[in-house]
Amino acid sequence: MKAILCTRLGGPDDLVLADLPDPVAGAGEAVVNIKAVGLNFYDTLIIAGKYQTKPQMPFSPGGEFAGVVDSVGAGVTDFAPGDRVLGYTTFGAARQYAAVPVEKLVRLTADLDLERAAGLNITYGTSYHALDDRAALARGETLAVLGASGGVGLAAVELGKQMGARVIACASSDDKLAFARAHGADEVVNYANEDLKDALKRLGGEHGIDVIYDPVGGPYSEAALRAIAWQGRFLVVGFASGEIPKLPLNLTLLKGCDVLGVNWGAFVRQNPQAYRAGLDQLTRWCAERKLSCHIHAVFPLAETAAALKALTDRKAMGKVIVRP
Repeated sequence: MKAILCTRLGGPDDLVLADLPDPVAGAGEAVVNIKAVGLNFYDTLIIAGKYQTKPQMPFSPGGEFAGVVDSVGAGVTDFAPGDRVLGYTTFGAARQYAAVPVEKLVRLTADLDLERAAGLNITYGTSYHALDDRAALARGETLAVLGASGGVGLAAVELGKQMGARVIACASSDDKLAFARAHGADEVVNYANEDLKDALKRLGGEHGIDVIYDPVGGPYSEAALRAIAWQGRFLVVGFASGEIPKLPLNLTLLKGCDVLGVNWGAFVRQNPQAYRAGLDQLTRWCAERKLSCHIHAVFPLAETAAALKALTDRKAMGKVIVRP
């Protein structure tokens, strides 16, 4: 089988396309014929050795995928060859076949194509966990989404609308904001041209912003926090800017607000039943066209480096998919 491998830490151009033996399912595993892989910004970090998970080399990037079960190992009764599945493995999916522990698989029952399904797990899963489980976003509240045209940002915009919120999309270009508005954003802020704090205070009014969704970090975090409502919720999702901010804690005291960490991977491990229930809901919404699962571009496996560069160059709006 073909696989993209990280054999040394570095950038996308350091990855290699290799031939590997087909995997065999061990006890408690299923071999999945991977049809589509969703790439995420953290894939650019994991191949550079800058992510909290540091796999032993060589390894394949790609932590989410959709495919068809090819075979199962001893003791597996919940899956059978031919089942359509989603998988979340943190890394290891950029290949034609993978042996995956079955607890990392979710059966895809909704009428949803596998390429859109492959981009659903991490981005929409993270955003649904953030908005529903962590922030308890309520109908009629105001949600501000930073990095609103990227994978998790777009998911947060769409899910915020699906959950009945007023959504303010914040991004660095008018094209990205037009894209976010086309996917449901009620208001937009270009923080390359306008001070983010002032814009959010203007749009939030005297009440302020109820929930802030921040996958960007850097200087934008404190600016957004200064516009939060009394007892608002600030969601720490990631640091795509490359800078981990240091928030002044006096703001949390003055605003009576919560700063909430969103660790999707830990949530999946700690709450597997809630994870599967959430994915079932998301796949149904996507199949019903209530969520777009918008795909920016699909690349063949051999062009995984180019796919990752679409993420590092901040060109992607929606999901980047690799087709093994």
